[in-house]
Amino acid sequence: MTEIRTERFLLRPPVLADAERITDIVSDPRIYRMVARIPAGQQLEQTGRWILSVERGSEFGTDHAFALIEDDTLIGMMGAHRSPGDEVFELGYWVAPEAWKRGVATEAGQAVIDWLAARGQADEIISGHFADNPASGRVLHKLGFEETGMSPVFCAGRDQQVDHIFMVRRAKAR
Repeated sequence: MTEIRTERFLLRPPVLADAERITDIVSDPRIYRMVARIPAGQQLEQTGRWILSVERGSEFGTDHAFALIEDDTLIGMMGAHRSPGDEVFELGYWVAPEAWKRGVATEAGQAVIDWLAARGQADEIISGHFADNPASGRVLHKLGFEETGMSPVFCAGRDQQVDHIFMVRRAKAR
């Protein structure tokens, strides 16, 4: 089981025992309205299925999901996903509102990028954020991402298309 330690956090794969805490956090509209694939009213069973799917994806090297743990409490998720046969990972994350404005996503994001780089999988990473979520954009800029364009993306939590800013991070030439 892959674990990453930062100065303040443990990043480890989510387990079914995390499902209730994750479901509670993503039920907050401040989370599900800002993440494309989380529906409003996500149920515990859906969260459990998601955890099992990322476990399976980890086996195939397409999903690397990490629960962000601070003082034995899950405070967010950070992950890198790629489609089978694709080399480019997409970085995605959310942080519980009570942990906002403390650099959690930046610290955890850098740890996951460094972990991918050590595996030779960080030459290019994509990500993005909804246009009405500039805080997420600031995190991505701190991590070295640059904007590449904007177009609507379906947001399950809002059940509608929302303007989305696409970003890319390319490894610096050595």
